[in-house]
Amino acid sequence: MDFDRLQEFIAGRWRDSVMGPLSDYIAIPARSPAFDVDWQANGQLDRAAEHLARWARGALVATPGALVEVLRLEGKTPTILIDVPGIAEAPPVILYGHLDKQPEMTGWSEGRNPWVPVVEADRLYGRGAADDGYAIFSAVLGILALRDQGLAYPRCLILIEGSEESGSGDLPDYVALMAQRLDRAPGLIVALDSVAGDYDRLWTTTSVRGQVQGVLHVRTLTAAVHSGDASGVAPAPLRVATRLLSRLEDPDTGEIVADFQVIIPEARRAQAEAASRFVDLGTTLPFEAGVRPVSDNRAELLLNRAWRAQLAVIGLDGLPSIEEAAAVIQPEISLKIGLRLPPTLDANGAADRLKALLEADPPYGSAVRFDTTMIAAGWEAPPLAPWLEDVLNEGSAAAFGATSLLFGGGGGIPFLAALAERFPNAQFLVTGVLGPESNAHGPNEFLHLPTTKRLTAVLAAVLNRTSALPPGGHS
Repeated sequence: MDFDRLQEFIAGRWRDSVMGPLSDYIAIPARSPAFDVDWQANGQLDRAAEHLARWARGALVATPGALVEVLRLEGKTPTILIDVPGIAEAPPVILYGHLDKQPEMTGWSEGRNPWVPVVEADRLYGRGAADDGYAIFSAVLGILALRDQGLAYPRCLILIEGSEESGSGDLPDYVALMAQRLDRAPGLIVALDSVAGDYDRLWTTTSVRGQVQGVLHVRTLTAAVHSGDASGVAPAPLRVATRLLSRLEDPDTGEIVADFQVIIPEARRAQAEAASRFVDLGTTLPFEAGVRPVSDNRAELLLNRAWRAQLAVIGLDGLPSIEEAAAVIQPEISLKIGLRLPPTLDANGAADRLKALLEADPPYGSAVRFDTTMIAAGWEAPPLAPWLEDVLNEGSAAAFGATSLLFGGGGGIPFLAALAERFPNAQFLVTGVLGPESNAHGPNEFLHLPTTKRLTAVLAAVLNRTSALPPGGHS
């Protein structure tokens, strides 16, 4: 492999045939179904799927046997499946990304807009660029870069789903459909939807957290009442909700009760220590002046994000805006909460325990109900096979000038648990471009263009190495 030529090919194609279509994809408000209840009628997910598939068909037009489909199961979000034949003897590779997006959010800086792509220096700003619009482009370009040099690659199935930001509820049916087309189990599963500790090397994610989301409803009155009459007599719903959450989270330390924790493997602790030499989460978030992170130990912050349960209140109904607020105690409050779970904790069992914890013996006999809205399983990667570890380090050194590093991810990718259960002997490469300040889900999301091109080059090297594996997938 001529790695310089590989990178030059990717850079040229990215400039000439990717930046335009990727920018056009950013402009499509393809909100995930959780944020667009009328997604079928609005048609934006279909529009995004057709747009990306059209690009892929054009890019692969000269690739023998390549098939690009937009799959639409009844009532399900559209999913793109690309099947590119390769070395018949090698185990196939599944590559994953998603096309649905988070909503706009407020707070975008002047001159930036979630649906108007803009390039500033090395950054392409816009919703969905890094999470996860780039994935289909990198996956296809990795194959084309190998073809440019006449280099081998295995059969590649690229799956781009449409419901990831809503918990991937539609994904199992599409995975089952894809699995019917496989003549053997995959040797490698690649997920291009993860984070990077910095932009100086390839980062491989070794785990993702599970999650339970739901809405906590607390009602103490049948109607709003003047606070002069009710305060000190009727319990305020917010205070009751706060007491209920304190059963789960220590209000002073933020620590979650033991029912939702696991013993952190020593290998993952060691990886966090190694990663902490290059990653300081306490400096990568947009802290208000004077605010400190919850710990000054960089490795512990990485473990907090990857291996310890954490609570976030992500929505609230029942209180008026400050502008409209009167001297009134409202009768009911509803809090949407997300409880991030350690990778190896059973998510279904955690959901049951959370509901029981919040609903049992409500303070003052208040009417309390917790409605679970999402359950997502966590995942921990199997140990890296020597061949994969070698090519990741070699590829990272060639593309970035530094060997790759491992660390745990804080978010969730439901696809991983589903595929790990179906294909227990497969290797996993979970990587991505969501580095410092890239701010997926929030304002000013951006794609770091140099990192994306370098990652694509490493991916090509991985595919080339995978083509040399025997049918069983071991080196």
